[in-house]
Amino acid sequence: MSAKFSTLALSEEMLTNLDSIGYTEMTPVQAETLPLILEGKDVIAQAKTGSGKTAAFGIGLLQKLQVKKFRVQALVLCPTRELADQVAKELRTIAKFAHNIKILTLCGGAAFGPQLGSLRHGAHIIVGTPGRILKHLNKETLSLENLETLVLDEADRMLDMGFIEEIDKVLEYAPTTRQTLLFSATYTNEITFISDRIQRDAVSVKTVSTEVANKIEEHFYEASNKTDTLIKIFSTFKPENIIVFTNTKIEAKELAENLAKNKIDALGDSW
Repeated sequence: MSAKFSTLALSEEMLTNLDSIGYTEMTPVQAETLPLILEGKDVIAQAKTGSGKTAAFGIGLLQKLQVKKFRVQALVLCPTRELADQVAKELRTIAKFAHNIKILTLCGGAAFGPQLGSLRHGAHIIVGTPGRILKHLNKETLSLENLETLVLDEADRMLDMGFIEEIDKVLEYAPTTRQTLLFSATYTNEITFISDRIQRDAVSVKTVSTEVANKIEEHFYEASNKTDTLIKIFSTFKPENIIVFTNTKIEAKELAENLAKNKIDALGDSW
């Protein structure tokens, strides 16, 4: 039986906003982690994309946010710019229960100057990638001295992408008396190891067995000319939206240009 958000110790303003955006019944990961998060406990949760984990940690950190205290109180680390943008968008939707909550996104692949200008005006919550967050910390354009909540979203992907050194350095700037939330789709020895190092008496939550499986069908193609192969795949399956990952920014740009020459609307981007 699904649990309702109204059973939690949330403000009336938060509950009204959640109801207005269609959040009435909690997903398994929300039902398991939110009571713990609201109690201030460290949590390590195994939950995949689409499970509702963003709302889980988002509601938790926003509920205890002190809006009048215009300092960075929460930091969410994400493996990619795309995920950071998605997380920030959902946090802004949930944050509509109160006025003047400022959420900033700091990621690589975007100009440093505009980010610096935004930081000068202050923020309550920062969402970003480890490398760009560390760059701002090193340049002293970002302070975490008032940080109360740290979230590692899709921690397994960050470890796979080699961000562990940057994460460790970011933590050197953060207070030790903080709440740390770690969300990962897999529960590897590396995830357990990092949890032991950065969390205090973390409560373990696993909800993947109760989540609806993602409907993903995988195919492998060996190709000498990748562009021609992609064009044939697109013409065969006729997808509406496509994301193509490349090894470098240059490859992304060249592929987009080649697809455009073949009358396929494409945009080269880097995160």
